[in-house]
Amino acid sequence: MSTRPATLRFFQELQRRNVHRAAVFYAGAAWLIVQVATQVFPFFDIPNATVRVVVIAVVVGFPFAMAFSWFYEWTPQGIKLESEIDRSASVTQQTGKAMDRWIIAVLSLAVVVLLADRLVLHRNAIEPVTTAAVGKSIAVLPLANSTGDPSNDYFSDGISEELISSLSRLSSLKVIGRTSSFQFRNTRDDSKTIGEKLGVVYLLEGSVRKSSDRVRIAVALVKSADGVNVWSETYDRELKDIFAVQSEIASSVAGQLKIALLGNNAQAVQTPTAATPSNQNVEAYNALLQGNYYFQRRTAEDYRKAVDCYEQAIRLDPDYALAWARLSSTLTLAASTLGGTADEIRQSMAKARSAADTALRLAPDLGEAHFARGILLQNGDLDWIGAGAEFHRALERLPQDALLLMTLGFRKANEGRFDEAAVLYRQAFVVDPLFSTALYYLARTLTGKGAYDEAEAALRKAIELQPLGSQSYMQLAILQILRGHAAAAVDLAKQETNPFWRNYALSLAYYANGERAEADAQLKQLIDENADSSGAQIAAVYALRKEPDKVFEWLERARATHDPGAFLVRVDPFLSAYKDDPRYVAFCRKIALPGPGDPSP
Repeated sequence: MSTRPATLRFFQELQRRNVHRAAVFYAGAAWLIVQVATQVFPFFDIPNATVRVVVIAVVVGFPFAMAFSWFYEWTPQGIKLESEIDRSASVTQQTGKAMDRWIIAVLSLAVVVLLADRLVLHRNAIEPVTTAAVGKSIAVLPLANSTGDPSNDYFSDGISEELISSLSRLSSLKVIGRTSSFQFRNTRDDSKTIGEKLGVVYLLEGSVRKSSDRVRIAVALVKSADGVNVWSETYDRELKDIFAVQSEIASSVAGQLKIALLGNNAQAVQTPTAATPSNQNVEAYNALLQGNYYFQRRTAEDYRKAVDCYEQAIRLDPDYALAWARLSSTLTLAASTLGGTADEIRQSMAKARSAADTALRLAPDLGEAHFARGILLQNGDLDWIGAGAEFHRALERLPQDALLLMTLGFRKANEGRFDEAAVLYRQAFVVDPLFSTALYYLARTLTGKGAYDEAEAALRKAIELQPLGSQSYMQLAILQILRGHAAAAVDLAKQETNPFWRNYALSLAYYANGERAEADAQLKQLIDENADSSGAQIAAVYALRKEPDKVFEWLERARATHDPGAFLVRVDPFLSAYKDDPRYVAFCRKIALPGPGDPSP
């Protein structure tokens, strides 16, 4: 009982001296400072070490602030020791009222920041898949193959793609990309539903019938909101006139859109298009379309078929620049994503380099040729700076290419510029609102940024759009590891659809879950089967295992074997955990990436 009066007097004194108010004010202000540091510093490439210093400073400063509020009082004459002030002359009560107003202001601002972070940023994670149609917009749906012969699908798909490409040259018109448009092949959805899913006002639809030396193309321009037919036409021509027909259709559509949407900006689309062979050889064009058809399926066997088709197009027309460019891109992407032995990868890259050089010699202004050179420099030579220059040249010519925008976002993310990367990914979504691969890359960037909830929302949307798509479950498993939910990570890793990425995800998840024997077996398989093509992923597994010497040994192996995964060192959460190791910054600089604290390129 003897201690209660003293304890009571102590708390009464805390209240009289406004120590409790000082504590609330300090906590609110400190939280705001930390939020500003974590959200704003990365945008200006301020090192994460600075953020940690800020957090430590506000924590350490708390007891000092409380001691200050106990011993000192703010008076009209300035700050004075509390012991020097007569209690009858004390103004602590008036000071407390003023502090209450400051506390209300700080807490109100904290609520605003919290709501912005939770609502706005979360919405932005999946915002690109929009349901609101925008004015100057059109989607070219895949023209139906009306021959009934599936072997002619490539031709109707090719015509559709060329119309997308031609209309994309209208600078004032939003044209939805192939990936999204082609998801509505043989759909039962009405025009209004399609328009809402793609975010467009107009749809171009129709059919293609190809037989022997003739082609019949029927097209219609409709309003997505009500299905009203704005314009329609049927073209029945000899197959040799196919290039003129494509240009005529695109010009007619542009003309119909001119009054309704684009005013005087709807210039006619001129021939020849990039897909037109130099010698107007229809068989060469036919082979190119077949190559495009197989390329879009993106399996090992289809990549090989695409290469064969592009080579056939080149044999029929050795000056066919677009065929050379597509051959180069296909060889590079197949080698860098599907792997193989070191000799096989080296031979593919050499062949790709020759094809890209030929494409640029034949057509120096061809956007696809600059893209092919960029992919080769980035994935084949690990020439980060040279690749960037080529991609920007390609962007000048292909401003509405979703794959190119995604590639530029990939580069920003790998430079640690996560916010700029997210902007580019979202631009890709505007062009291609159902582009699930770009959602995956956005999620990986958000993971690197530490925005785990937003990353999961993007991944769940990617899986909804493409249930069998590669890497989404792998990235979900990584998210659960980072959250400390290792058992859930194992379950997700097992659902990964791609065998290589499932092997990688299980190597991480089993280890995080304490299943050492299973983790070791998965890591051994990863090394035995992919040492020459996946050094970066092996390094990431060792990073989770906290074996830094192995981490940097395998990163060097990735650099030596020209593994493009080496560029993930800034965005990968396990590798970036070693950013304070001098070897980390040194490695970044070896591959021309800015290290933490380095100025952005």
